[in-house]
Amino acid sequence: MIMWRISALQLTELFLSTLIHMLYGFYIFSTAVAGDLSQTLNEWFFKHNATMMVKNEEPVLATTNGADLPPIVLVHGIFGFGKGRLGGLSYFAGAEKKDERVLVPDSGSLTSIYDRARELFYHLKGGQVDYGEEHSKACGHSQFGNIYGQGHYPEWDEDHPVHFVGHSAGAQVVRVLQQMLSDKAFKGYENTSADWVLSITSLSGAFNGTTRTYLDGMQAEDGRTMKPAYYNFGFDHYNISRKKMGVWGLVDCLLGIAGPFASGDWILPDLTIQGSMQMNSRLQTFPNTYYFSYATKRTRKVMGVTFPSTIFGIYPLLFLRMDEDWQDNDGALNTISMTHPRLPIEHPSQFVANASECQPLETGTWYYKIVEADHIFFIVNRERAGVQFDLIYDSIFVRCRKHAFRKSPQTLPNQVHQ
Repeated sequence: MIMWRISALQLTELFLSTLIHMLYGFYIFSTAVAGDLSQTLNEWFFKHNATMMVKNEEPVLATTNGADLPPIVLVHGIFGFGKGRLGGLSYFAGAEKKDERVLVPDSGSLTSIYDRARELFYHLKGGQVDYGEEHSKACGHSQFGNIYGQGHYPEWDEDHPVHFVGHSAGAQVVRVLQQMLSDKAFKGYENTSADWVLSITSLSGAFNGTTRTYLDGMQAEDGRTMKPAYYNFGFDHYNISRKKMGVWGLVDCLLGIAGPFASGDWILPDLTIQGSMQMNSRLQTFPNTYYFSYATKRTRKVMGVTFPSTIFGIYPLLFLRMDEDWQDNDGALNTISMTHPRLPIEHPSQFVANASECQPLETGTWYYKIVEADHIFFIVNRERAGVQFDLIYDSIFVRCRKHAFRKSPQTLPNQVHQ
């Protein structure tokens, strides 16, 4: 009877959480459509006035040296999107406008962390995505993917490093990419190193997995296979289409008999605790890189029992846990998983109560804060986070520009060091 009640509670939690996610997904889609329609109408109604303004406008001379600053690259999480995929809608709610040199790459929403790391490299450096011959054969998909031409930061190297800011699974994508750079894992690029990355900042980062994946259909026993009757989206590099696979081929893919759900080469297995431990066993925290993390929490304890701290936002996970330390969560990830890499081996870390206590910053250590927020508090909808949105992103960008450097303080736009 007790097990039956626990199962009923878990199903209720899954239903509520899924419903809220679906409603929020609809909100994202409708916002993107409304934004594009509004932009199109504005361009149509005011095209004549805009043309007149451009004709009378004086040329503006560049007065900043922003081109000399390392780019800040924002990396989206699961079900995320980069610049341009959903029209004018921004995954990071316009945070990219806070700095002159911000890139927002678009990669697969459900592709594996490994594949996304490969895509991110070529998005920045340029060329055609190469997933690697051995990996591609093992997972049964094409070795080559999208072509990015010149790339968005072709000069990227040790002397021209970048700052990465990753949300959710995007934080782990960046860690895998840095390890690949250290391992010189990109054919034709023998001079890559971990020092190509100047800093990594995590927002609700999925470092150590989440118990949410087991509610979403992953087998708790192995963290790789799915429970019966669960299915999800396919990927371009698997060549999944009715024309190529046929109707029954698509059915086999959706049922996990073939394709990414059969090989485990997609995002959800990477986010299980087992998958994260396996991945973390190969990932290092490098001595010349700055690391920062904002862990989010939307629960509180009352008489030793965990409750949601608010009824608004994403519904927190309540009934599926490993132990007491994993009870606090933000609705998608357990808070303990977001602070820093800790499984199977804990990496150097320091809890930050007051930012001034951590100056000067040291490389090779994960500085982390715990923020009262749910998993999507700092993305998509800026108004929802209010002043907290500006406080978080301003602190990230200011830190990247003023404190995280290797040789000497950077000269900021319109600023000369005395």
